[in-house]
Amino acid sequence: MNFIFAAEVTEQMPGAQAFFGYFGISMAMIFANLGAAYGTAKSGVGIASMGVLKPEKIVKGIIPVVMAGILGIYGLVVSVLLIQKIDLNKPYTYFQGFSHLTSGLCCGFSALAAGYTIGIVGDSAVRALGQEDKLFVGMILMLIFAEAIGLFGLIVALMLTQ
Repeated sequence: MNFIFAAEVTEQMPGAQAFFGYFGISMAMIFANLGAAYGTAKSGVGIASMGVLKPEKIVKGIIPVVMAGILGIYGLVVSVLLIQKIDLNKPYTYFQGFSHLTSGLCCGFSALAAGYTIGIVGDSAVRALGQEDKLFVGMILMLIFAEAIGLFGLIVALMLTQ
């Protein structure tokens, strides 16, 4: 029997090393979006609870949801940058594959941790904001530091893509 292969295997075609690169891309998107989804859902519950009693404060309370959504953008940015680095017509080494894997994991896990933090802090802070307006600045500061966790992961991930 004669078998005809659509592509001939050459030295330049990546094998397992490309798997690690693509796996890093998917991990950046998956975990960053998990963090964004959790932060949005958890904060949204707090907004809905607070909005029943004080509907005029919903606009101030939407900030945790916006900050959680930004985490998904972090994963998108890293994924787009990583996918541009994989060119199947050029040599792709194991070093590049592992570097891209760790880059995606760094961004994804940092965004996941930030999403959990934003969700928990956002839920409690928005409910408290419904009772006392003076807590707004404190809520913003806590959310900024929670978002910084994801931002640190994005910065390190960008450094790893080089």
